[in-house]
Amino acid sequence: MSSMWILDEAPPAPDARIPYGPGTHHFGELRLPSGPGPHPVVVAIHGGFWRAKYDLAHLGHACAALTASGFATWSLEFRRVGHEGGGYPGTLEDVALGADFLRTLAESHPLDLSRVVFLGHSAGGHLALWLAARPRLPSGSSLYNQSPLRPLGVVSLAGVADVTRAYELGLSDNAAGEFLGGSPLEVPLRYQRASPAALQPLGVPQVLLHGSEDDTVPVSMSADFCSRGRAHGDEVRCVVLPGAGHFEVVDPRSREWAQVVDAVRSLL
Repeated sequence: MSSMWILDEAPPAPDARIPYGPGTHHFGELRLPSGPGPHPVVVAIHGGFWRAKYDLAHLGHACAALTASGFATWSLEFRRVGHEGGGYPGTLEDVALGADFLRTLAESHPLDLSRVVFLGHSAGGHLALWLAARPRLPSGSSLYNQSPLRPLGVVSLAGVADVTRAYELGLSDNAAGEFLGGSPLEVPLRYQRASPAALQPLGVPQVLLHGSEDDTVPVSMSADFCSRGRAHGDEVRCVVLPGAGHFEVVDPRSREWAQVVDAVRSLL
């Protein structure tokens, strides 16, 4: 069964769509499980190689399924390449603002901020890992935040964990070069500050799930990231999903989906 349906079928509606900033793309979708809470939270970040044409809709199915499994989900939209201010650094600024906005949401919704996991698919996996790596940014960086929201861990689903490698491989017609506005030789500092692989160790547990037959983001990217993370002392686990491609990990009807839920549970 193909998992491409996930990009075409409308997901169940969220409980609320809430702005976290002033711009058109500064909003998130909140879904709450039944019961009084406070609920553990998954901050979810969609993929699409950081480009404007892909939005948060295709992650809605996964978020609804996670919420049915007992997790509140806060799915972020953000400026992307093709939007004014999208790309570097705007895309990173937006997801940081959106993740930190959980503190505000928790004032009016039953969310347990001591049990938060970041989860992302594809380029969203890059953004989820990067969010966890924020304390590693130099204090002089415009992206530095003295007190970012810290998760208990990160789940990366077929994530673009190494942006430099993504550039070298030319993934998705040079998406990394578009996102960062040049090559690693032209804008080296951007690659150092935007790539989770350049910011290891992240200092929180990570689970990277990746299909063995993924022809969009090669499974070696997750495997190499995990090896490097362990060498740096991080608690990081790589789960290779035999026979799976790029989209099974965000398809609640796939045989791989149970492992995604297990990964989130293992970090909480």
